[in-house]
Amino acid sequence: MKVAVLMGGSSFEREVSLASGKVVCEALEEAGHKVVPLDTTKELVPTLRGERPDICYIALHGKHGEDGTIQSLLDFLDIPYVGSPAQVCRNTFNKALLPESVKKFRQYAGESGPGWWPQGFCLAGDVFKDMGAATALDMVAERIPGGYPVCVKPARGGSAHGVHKVESQEALGAAILDALTFDDEVIIEQWIDGIELSVAILGSGWGATALPPVEIVPREGLFLAEERLSEDAVDYYTPVRLESLHPDETLTQSIRSEIERAAIEVYQAFNVQDLGRVDLIWDGAQARILEVDVSPGMTTHSLFPMACEAAGLSLPAVMDSLVTHDR
Repeated sequence: MKVAVLMGGSSFEREVSLASGKVVCEALEEAGHKVVPLDTTKELVPTLRGERPDICYIALHGKHGEDGTIQSLLDFLDIPYVGSPAQVCRNTFNKALLPESVKKFRQYAGESGPGWWPQGFCLAGDVFKDMGAATALDMVAERIPGGYPVCVKPARGGSAHGVHKVESQEALGAAILDALTFDDEVIIEQWIDGIELSVAILGSGWGATALPPVEIVPREGLFLAEERLSEDAVDYYTPVRLESLHPDETLTQSIRSEIERAAIEVYQAFNVQDLGRVDLIWDGAQARILEVDVSPGMTTHSLFPMACEAAGLSLPAVMDSLVTHDR
């Protein structure tokens, strides 16, 4: 097949996207496909119309790649693509929509139980700029369950840009201002301590399958933007070490199964298609969902390829199945 691989773009994650695109191109070529690598510049549309690819693989990360922008364009151009449709991307890109979407899905499925997401609030930047919301920051300690520390992050975006662990009210204002440089809405929520995990998923709907969870252990500090781009700042364990989940080895397999079940349920709740990744914290009692990623990184140190390798899947075989899948 003739596959256009879209990469680069203008988001904060441009360099990661270019690295992902390179790996995807190599994998597709190894699988026997003709690859057309394309940066998403002003020449994108005329090039796509001239090349007439059979399908596109979207290796864009962040704005324009995961927010429905490129998907809507490809729909307009009538070019098939791997991954979730535009509306799904719009929903997953906004982390503030996570709790309600999952709640509705669980109610539809006749299920109930504890929430899988940190509790908090999403506030628009305008309420700080035009309505004096900064004068109410003293309320955060009582409004966020457990008080400080809290997590401050942009409502939209990836690679942990603008994410802060805030220990006190004095540090809150600066964290909010920084988060608002990446998006026009900010989330202030519980800080969840525990084991950080990422679950890669292949497939769609009830046919979705979880790959082995990746355990993420920063050597220092947190798993934020700088650490994600470094090859020696983080240790990864795939699959997750069972002793990290619980000291009683008789319980660890059931805990891992619960983590995978939670990830798949959230994936299905958003109707993510073909592939994705669900990031979460195991807090010792339950999975606490952080975000859903519809365009997982594919670099040499990204989590999705690690999970594929742990599952015994080669990346060329995975890419081949994604572009040849009957859609």
